[in-house]
Amino acid sequence: MAVGLIGAGEMGSALGARLRDGGASVVVALDGRSERTHRRATEAGLDDVGSLEALLAASEIVLSVVPPGAARKVALEVAAHPAASGRLFADLNAIAPAGVAELADTLAAAGVATVDGSISGPPPQRPGTTTVYLSGARAPEVAALPLEGVERRVVGERVGLASAVKMCTASVYKGRVAVLAQALRTAHALGVLEPVLDDLAETGMVDPARAGTTLGRASAKAWRYVAEMDEIAATQASAGLRPELFAAFGEVYAELAAVAVAAAPEDVPDGEPLPEVLARLRRRAVR
Repeated sequence: MAVGLIGAGEMGSALGARLRDGGASVVVALDGRSERTHRRATEAGLDDVGSLEALLAASEIVLSVVPPGAARKVALEVAAHPAASGRLFADLNAIAPAGVAELADTLAAAGVATVDGSISGPPPQRPGTTTVYLSGARAPEVAALPLEGVERRVVGERVGLASAVKMCTASVYKGRVAVLAQALRTAHALGVLEPVLDDLAETGMVDPARAGTTLGRASAKAWRYVAEMDEIAATQASAGLRPELFAAFGEVYAELAAVAVAAAPEDVPDGEPLPEVLARLRRRAVR
């Protein structure tokens, strides 16, 4: 029986490829998806069965790897489908613990068991770069999947724990990128980019040779981070903390998305000059 993979974007297709490397058969449902998504799935060796119905019929374990803003819609579509009963659904998306617990209840009512999951690190093109955190009573079943070169860590039996890990780590990783983007765009606008870069480089916080690529690629995928910042804000509020910081970071990413220098991260080459990226962002912002 194949593993069903919902979401064959950059992360999903890379995970699918690692499953295939480990000997699993992986099916995806790409009806209505973009040419780019079809190309990624083909390059990863994934088997397109067309529809969600066909995917559910072909698989016992289903992995959801979609942008945070689409995670709830995907889970509800699975719960509403008659073919879903008896399946094990692993939500590997960046959503708040309370949100995934609510979805688990809805799925359980449809006869679908849920494993909470989160992904830390980049798409696993190389071994040792990516970790999948898992929680829930059946988390060991997902951890046992042959994800070649991907570390799996079960962090507890309660749905929501794996998502809590993601919300905490992502708050640092993506919060830092948002702060850097604001600092560098401000420095460029005020004519002090060179001394700011020198100072940050001396502390090891920024590699000037990589800063342009980092910022350019961040702008290309900023659209998917807007909802993630909202999820982090909700998670922090559930811990008794103020949510305004990450609500504001959501606005930063929304602005970056509106002025993105490329349609996809891979369209921003290594070594992209930072002043050129900042100038393009500023020109688009002014317009």
